[in-house]
Amino acid sequence: MPGDSGQRLDKFLSERIGTLSRSRVKGLILDGFLRRDDIAATDPAELVKAGATYTLRQPDPAPAIPLGEAIGLSILYEDKFLLVLDKPAGLVVHPAPGNPDGTLVNALIAHCGESLTGIGGERRPGIVHRLDKDTSGVMVVAKTEPVHVALSAAFAARDIDRQYKALCWGLPEPKSGEVEGDIGRDPRERKRMAVVTRNGKAALTHYQVLRGFGLSAALLSCKLASGRTHQIRVHLAHIGHPLIGDPVYLRRKPAAAQHLQEPARSLALDFPRQALHAELLGFRHPATGNQLHFETAPPKDFQQLTHALETGPKQSD
Repeated sequence: MPGDSGQRLDKFLSERIGTLSRSRVKGLILDGFLRRDDIAATDPAELVKAGATYTLRQPDPAPAIPLGEAIGLSILYEDKFLLVLDKPAGLVVHPAPGNPDGTLVNALIAHCGESLTGIGGERRPGIVHRLDKDTSGVMVVAKTEPVHVALSAAFAARDIDRQYKALCWGLPEPKSGEVEGDIGRDPRERKRMAVVTRNGKAALTHYQVLRGFGLSAALLSCKLASGRTHQIRVHLAHIGHPLIGDPVYLRRKPAAAQHLQEPARSLALDFPRQALHAELLGFRHPATGNQLHFETAPPKDFQQLTHALETGPKQSD
């Protein structure tokens, strides 16, 4: 179109194709897969020329660098475009220096096999959103690049329904409300996130107390209006109600523990992970247009702690 003349080539092609990210198009151009009037065009920043014909070829997906591993998965839904699973606590999502294998990505490569058509040029699953290693619950994973792009856009637009169950120390007041505060790197400890006044990203968490256990603890339902790293953990710690068992944001023995009797007190103080479960995920299927909804119960350790807390508050509370 005449109006497209003068645009950056990678931006123009990404918008016209619609199913490839700009970074993916840029990579393909740099790798020599674009031709302009049957002549190689290898500069992503080149300006579109009026009357030119551009042909972008996608190579067959290369084998993924992480190797597939036979790790059991709880699959809630699967088709040729995506799958939804219930991630157990303790399973790392992505390979990293500290966890080079035994991750969800390794498990998905083995499980999906040839049904992975390629994300970013590799035969790998498209991780659209992450759960922390020790957070359990529902995740959606893309199996094709167009679905990965569409789901990523839906998450960015907050067009996804996400709900969590959490066990926190103390009893939040009011019983329902919201926590708003920009989240960024903790300036005093870079491995932590914090509510910050500079260089943060806007974040909003809605919460509701489902059950209070005296003054000691509470079972919460949390809904995300944004998706920042450790958002629920950071926001609840910020208002003085950190998650039970949180190894990062619970820095000292909580005063609320004094209101518990044994064995609930020891179970809560020794809980080995943050008590957080992604219980609900709802979204529109990018390929079929169907509205999908998935909900799972918290795992056994979370339920056992909840039961102990029900009988744990001291009678004087």
